[in-house]
Order: sequence, then C-alpha cells, then structure tokens
Amino acid sequence: MPAPYNPAMPNRSPSPEQPPLDSETSGAPDNLAFEQLPLTPAALANLRQLGYLNMTPIQAASLPLTLAGHDLIAQAKTGSGKTAAFALPLLANLNPRSFAVQAMVLCPTRELADQVTQEIRRLARAEDNIKILSLVGGTTMRPQMASLEHGAHIVVGTPGRIMDHLQRGSLNLEALNTLVFDEADRMLDMGFFDDMVFVAKQCPNKRQTMLFSATFPDSIAQLSRQFLRQPREVKLLERHESDKIRQRFYEVANEERLGAVARLLNHFRPVSTLAFCNTRQQCRDLLKVLRDQGFHALALHGELEQRERDQVLIQFANRSCSVLVATDVAARGLDIAQLEAVINVDVTPDPEVYIHRIGRTGRADQDGWALSLASPNQMRRVANIVKELGTEVEWHPIDELPATSNEPLLPPMTTLQILGGRKDKIRPGDVLGALTGEAGFNAAQIGKINVGEFHTYVAVARDIAREAQRRLMAGKLKGKTVKVRILDIPGDNQEDKESRANASIRRRPPP
Repeated sequence: MPAPYNPAMPNRSPSPEQPPLDSETSGAPDNLAFEQLPLTPAALANLRQLGYLNMTPIQAASLPLTLAGHDLIAQAKTGSGKTAAFALPLLANLNPRSFAVQAMVLCPTRELADQVTQEIRRLARAEDNIKILSLVGGTTMRPQMASLEHGAHIVVGTPGRIMDHLQRGSLNLEALNTLVFDEADRMLDMGFFDDMVFVAKQCPNKRQTMLFSATFPDSIAQLSRQFLRQPREVKLLERHESDKIRQRFYEVANEERLGAVARLLNHFRPVSTLAFCNTRQQCRDLLKVLRDQGFHALALHGELEQRERDQVLIQFANRSCSVLVATDVAARGLDIAQLEAVINVDVTPDPEVYIHRIGRTGRADQDGWALSLASPNQMRRVANIVKELGTEVEWHPIDELPATSNEPLLPPMTTLQILGGRKDKIRPGDVLGALTGEAGFNAAQIGKINVGEFHTYVAVARDIAREAQRRLMAGKLKGKTVKVRILDIPGDNQEDKESRANASIRRRPPP
C-alpha cells in the first residue's frame, strides 16, 4: 500500500505516467472500501465509527488521485459525498503539531461553509486537537480574529469574509498546502470570480488545489488554467433513479400557482418539503399563502440575518418545520436528510438546475416526490428538461388532487433553543442526558442536537415540547440552570399572536 501524501513534501509533482481519469468514459469503481486507501489506521477507524465503509462514486474516483498529491477538477453535486472527497486528503496533508493555517476551503454560502466545517470536524476526530474555524459573514469580525490569533489548522469560509481577513492581516496563509474551491460554479454565478482570484493569489504557489463544481461553465476552465497544476478530471454524470424520485408535472395558470402548492401539500402530505421559487418576491408571496392556510413554513433568502438563517435551517433539518421556501442561491449546498418532496413552484429555465433541485430528495434508500408547476408559457422550459433527462415526464391534472386528510399538516418535532453552547462546555451528550435522565423523557422522543458557540438547539417530539422546556429550566445542565425557549413558526400559536397584539397596543400613541 502506498504511503499517504506527506505534508512535509507539499511540492511533490504528480507522476506524469498516470493518464487523466475521466469517469464519464472510464467509470468509477463500485463499492470500493475505504480500507483500500492509503489512510492511517486512526483515520480508517474513525471512518468505520462514522459508518463510512464503502466510498461513493465521487470518492472512489477522486481519492486515489488526491491522496497521491494531484490537483483535481471534479464534477459533483450536493449529497454525493464530495466533502469527504476533499476533506480526507486535506487532513492527510496536515501537520497537527503546527498551529498554522495549512488548508482552506472556499464555499459560496454561509450555510454550506457551516455544513462543511461540521463534516470536517467529524472526519478530523482521528487526530487530537485539530482546530477548524468557520470564517463567514453575518457575524462580527472580532471573535474570528481572536480565534485566528490562537492558531488554526483549517479555515472554511466565504470569499468575502476570507478577503476581509487577508486584507486586515488576521489570516496568514504562508503555511497553506491545500486549497479547495467547493461549489465553484455557484460562487461564479454569485459574482465571486474576482474574489476567488484574489484569495488564490494570496496562497503559496506550491500547493495542492481541488475544485468541485456541479457544472462546468467556461469560467471554471479559466479558473483551473490559472490556479491548478496539471489537474486530473473526474466527471460523474449521475442520473437520478426513476424508481427513487417520482416526477410529476402539473399545468397551472400563473394566478393559480401559489394556491396549487398548498393543494400539493394537502394531497401528498410530506413531512418535509423544499419549495423552490425563482425569485425572492415569489418566496415572500408563497410564505404568506402557506402560513395563512396553517402550514408550518419558513423562508430562506438573502435578506435574513445570519442568526435567522441558522435558526431556519436548524428547524427544517430538525423536522420542526414542514416547508422550506427558498431560491436556488439560498438553498445551494443544503443537504437535508429524509426530504420527502421537492416542489418546483416555477419551472427553472436551466435544465441542470432542475436536476440539482430534484436530486435533494430520493437519496440513499429513501423515496421522494419531485412535483413541478408549469404555466402554458413555460412549455419550452419543460421541453428542455425532457431533453436533458432523456425521458418523458408525467403530466397530471391539478384538479385530481383532493386533500387526503382534514387534519392540519404539522411537523413531528419542535426545536428548543438553550442559552449556552460550546463556550459553556456543553456537548450533545449533556443535553440528551438531561432530557432522558432527570427530565424523564424517552430517547425516542429526542431528535437532532446542534451545539453552537453560544446556543444549543434540540429537537423534541411536538407533544412534549412545552413540558421539556419546563423540565430543562427546572433542572441543571452542566451543573447550571439554563434558559430555554421554543422556536415556534411565526404566527404558529395563540400565545405569540396575543403577545404581538398586546405589544402593538402598547406601542400606539395616546389619542
């Protein structure tokens, strides 16, 4: 078995005798075990503990190349396992004893950066004391600058915030040996080309560079020519299995479109739905329609503050929100487990975007619905999608969809926010122990637990939410009393409505 890429030799040139791998023609090995890779015993043991036994296609095609030190251009969509595909070689290149930034991952959005940070932390458990920082906008610079002063091995961030740190001198990249562009095409779509060029020019010339992109516009080729050295290419043109994602199209008039979304939800009754809109205004309009009809819906768009965006994503991932309404830019990089349905509120003009949208459901062993609403003037867009798919799509009349239940569509969980996080030494096990120990709840009633710097979020079964809040506040967490509040959907309960009404009365000027 060959030795792992040695971080002490970051200038090693790739061996010229191995031809580029293009998996469109050569294919990627199926069910290739991680054990066959030149990883340390500790890294392999950690992968087994995480349940990672066999590689996904993108991992099987790219890891042998990147672990050997090659630069890489890879086509990979969200949910394909691409984070591990670049995180494992990135970690193999680290010298844990050196508290200098040795690897950097650029992401288009704060949400994706946070997800990548969390996944790298899980994969880095094989080594002690690996420090990974998320450098994104929407938060103050000072805490990030303080963390950088104490040293870090890996930074994950958005181009704008990384540039800010470089210009202020708070981020030093002299020791960097690995640079990753994640979702590079989306960064380019968002106008980050110049920022990406600026950041790459601040990195040492002798480094390993990996570029992951779902599509390959000309600007990707331009970027790779500037900053990658003899890169190997891996392109996996994955198609969604027709028996996993059931696609249906419904013809509707434009004025019926938003009401048709509610009709789809009442008929199919998915636990979690991601509804894609083409514009922010359509997001706002749909959100109002759904909430007026009693749905637990939230929206994700660029006008939200970082705290609000984090809470929206946590509630949706925790299954305490039924519908997430989002634009493509806002939702890029989201990887939500057990997503039962995707609704295309509008047909996108780009067939590849349609494929990426519906690919968020029907993953692993799960089935999913891809439901699309098309007006008569959008039939050319549908035809382009059909051409891209290489198969016909099903059309159904919207009138055939009666409500299948008179009960409101409620999410199964509710999210509690605890005032306290990593800064208070709180761990997920502490929260689970408090709820299943002194509070007396069953572990089956507890869902995901997310521990942030200053806040912790825990999903609990909807019917125990208020009692769980009361018992947590009456007990102790890490030996301290904590404040707990319920993250309700705005307008979801009578208490909120009465509170807002009273506040409005108090704000009125005297007659």
